[in-house]
Amino acid sequence: MTGFCPELSDDVVRVRDWVHEFARDVIRPAGAEWDEREETPWPVIQEAAKIGLYSLDFFATQWFEESRLALPVAFEEIFWGDAGIGLSITGTGLAAAALAANGTSEQMGEWLPQMFGTESEVRLGAFCASEPDAGSDVGAIRTRAVRDGGDWVLNGVKTWATNGGIADVHVIVASVDPSLGTRGQASFVVPPGTPGLSMGRKFRKHGIRASHTAEVVLEDVRVPAASCLLGGAEKLEARLARVREGERAGEQAAMRTFETTRPSVAAMAVGIARAGFEYTRDYAREREQFGRRIGENQAVAFLLADMATRVDMARLLTWRAAWMARRGRRFERAEGSMSKLVAGETAVWVTEQAIQILGGAGYTREHPVERFHRDAKIYTIFEGTSEIQRLIIGRAVTGLPVR
Repeated sequence: MTGFCPELSDDVVRVRDWVHEFARDVIRPAGAEWDEREETPWPVIQEAAKIGLYSLDFFATQWFEESRLALPVAFEEIFWGDAGIGLSITGTGLAAAALAANGTSEQMGEWLPQMFGTESEVRLGAFCASEPDAGSDVGAIRTRAVRDGGDWVLNGVKTWATNGGIADVHVIVASVDPSLGTRGQASFVVPPGTPGLSMGRKFRKHGIRASHTAEVVLEDVRVPAASCLLGGAEKLEARLARVREGERAGEQAAMRTFETTRPSVAAMAVGIARAGFEYTRDYAREREQFGRRIGENQAVAFLLADMATRVDMARLLTWRAAWMARRGRRFERAEGSMSKLVAGETAVWVTEQAIQILGGAGYTREHPVERFHRDAKIYTIFEGTSEIQRLIIGRAVTGLPVR
C-alpha cells in the first residue's frame, strides 16, 4: 500500500498530550487499587467525564478526525495508564461502534447520547454478542428475536459483556432467522429500564479487573421495532431476502462491529506493551547487579531492543489499519486483523519479558509489570482470538476458504 504517512498532525499531538497527562496523573495512580477491588472505577470515569474525555463529543470528534489516528493514539495513552480502568472508560465505545455500524442516523441521534450521559450524570453502554456456546463461532448465537406486532421480543443469555447488566443502553446481537447463520442476525437496542433484562454472573477475571464483565439475561424483553431494530425493518427484510435467494449480503451485526473496532482494540494493546517496555527500560537503567546497571548487559539490552522494536511494529500496523478505515479502503489483506493479532501478541510477549528482566521483583505486586502482563492476555482472546485473526488473514492472503 502506498500513500501512508504515520506523521501526526498538530491536532492529534495535542489530543495525545492531553490524554497522556490525564493517564499519568489520574489513571495510573489508581490502577493498582481498582485492580485489587475488582470494581468499576466510577470516580475515575467521572473525572474523565468532567474534562470531556468520557463523552459522546470526544468519541465522535476523534472518530471522524481527518487522519483517523486520533482515536488509536488516545487509546494507547489511556491504556498506557491502566488497562482495567481504560476499558471502563472506553467500553461504551464498543456499543457506540455497533450502533454506528448498523444503525440509522435517527437511531444514532436517539441512543448515542443515552450511552454516555453528561458530565454530571455518567451513563454506560454495553455491546452483547458472545454467548456461552457462541464465542468465536458467532454463527452459533442462540438469542432469538421474534417479531410481535410493533415490537421485537428477545430471549437468551449473553456472556463476557463489558458493562453488561450495569449499562444504561445495551446493544444485543440476536438471531431473527437461525437457518441463515450469521446472515440471519440483527442488532437491537434495549433502552434503559426495559423489563426482562437483568445481570447474571459477574466474572472475576485474571486481568482488566477494574472493568465490569458479566452475563446479560434476556427474558421476554420487548422493544419497539421502529426505534430499536438497528438499520430498520425494511433494510433487514431486504437483506434477508437476498440471502435466501443465495446472494452474499455482506457482513452483519457482530462481524461488522468487530471489523470497525479492531484498530482501536489493537491500540489498547499497544498502550499496555509500551507501559511494560518503558517501566522495564527505566528499571534496567537504575538496577545494579555485580557492580553495574543491568541495562549494560547484552542479554538485557537485546531484550529491550526487541521489546522496543515490537511495540513500534504493532503501533505502525495499528495506525495503517486506522488510516485505511478512515479513507474507506477495504481491508483486502485483513489489515485490521493484522493490527489486532500483532498488537495483542506483542503486549503479552513484552510484558512477559518485563517480568523476566525484573526477576523475582517483577513477579510481585510491588511492581506493576505483573498487572500489565495479566491485563495483556485478554488481547489474544476477546474480539476475536489470535487463532481467529490468523484464520481471517489466511483467507485474505490465499483467497481460499481456510477452515
